[in-house]
Amino acid sequence: MKTVFLESHNINNPYTGFGQFNLHLLKGFYNCKDPDIQFIVHTPKTRFLKKQFGNFFRYKYYLGLRRYDFAQIRKNYDCWHSLNQNTKIEPRNSMPYVLTIHDINFVEEISNDPNHPRNMLFVEKLRRADAITYISEFAKSSTHEFFDIPDVPEYVIYNGNPIDEFIDTSGFKPPEKLKEKFLFSIGDFRERKNFHLLVEMMPHLKDYQLVIAGNDTRDYAETVRAAVEKFGVQDRVIFAGRVDNVGKQYYFENCEALLFPSLREGFGLPPIEAMSFGKPVFLAPTTSLPEIGGEYAFYFDDFEPENMVEVFKQGMKTYGSNLELYRSELKKQAARFNWNDAAKEYIKVYKSLF
Repeated sequence: MKTVFLESHNINNPYTGFGQFNLHLLKGFYNCKDPDIQFIVHTPKTRFLKKQFGNFFRYKYYLGLRRYDFAQIRKNYDCWHSLNQNTKIEPRNSMPYVLTIHDINFVEEISNDPNHPRNMLFVEKLRRADAITYISEFAKSSTHEFFDIPDVPEYVIYNGNPIDEFIDTSGFKPPEKLKEKFLFSIGDFRERKNFHLLVEMMPHLKDYQLVIAGNDTRDYAETVRAAVEKFGVQDRVIFAGRVDNVGKQYYFENCEALLFPSLREGFGLPPIEAMSFGKPVFLAPTTSLPEIGGEYAFYFDDFEPENMVEVFKQGMKTYGSNLELYRSELKKQAARFNWNDAAKEYIKVYKSLF
């Protein structure tokens, strides 16, 4: 039996984008139960994962010290898979190495200088790789635009749908001030998410509230809160904080629409989740989002809030006039993305390197 080491310590935060990727890919491997592979999962969440998967996986406990040369993992495996491009955990020895690239947002958000330490770290990963996987065509094309890619096999393997089952949300208690008609957005509070633009839309959408879920302790959250104060919509914008799967599904199930004007997305899971419920999604027309949203999503022409409002109003009118068609097509689009299929594709990549 071959051994595949999964550098998956980002599962420590299972409700972030990287955390969701790690967790759901493990579920895919578990469901596939390939008889030829033993997976070793590098994680600080051993108890959490054993409750879900029992002893299907072997585990190596994550230590931050492993990023330093003296504490690197020395054991040899038949394949090492770095599940995201940001990790600083690398094997001590040479072995077949798979690198998954989600995005290269760091080029725009940190530095585009090739000699910047962040970019040099990424280049070292590229040089180490024996195979590179990307989570979208956009992730692949943007990586090629900024970096020289080694002559190794490359694959685009789409993420799956995080909603693999619908949860009973009747026991979830939303904030007391939440009314019936609300719009939803979710994500890490970083500037690229454009949450402040959603706040600026609210004076023009007096019949709706806006719920924003995610880690609202980051600096950018203060920018969003300042916009709430400036536009006087304190009673209509709700910061839901981090939500678990029950809370998240409650908001998707009961919202009128998902608003997701993110500037940079390597993939974008929330649109898929919203479409699973047949809900209309309003997206930025950039990066990977058109790949994910498909033809039945609505796209903002620009990021002027008043224009965004017009796109929203016209989109809701179109959706409401063709309700059964849109609900059906949006659910079909969401069903295109499956974690079991993704896991099978990754297994094919591993086996090509054995």
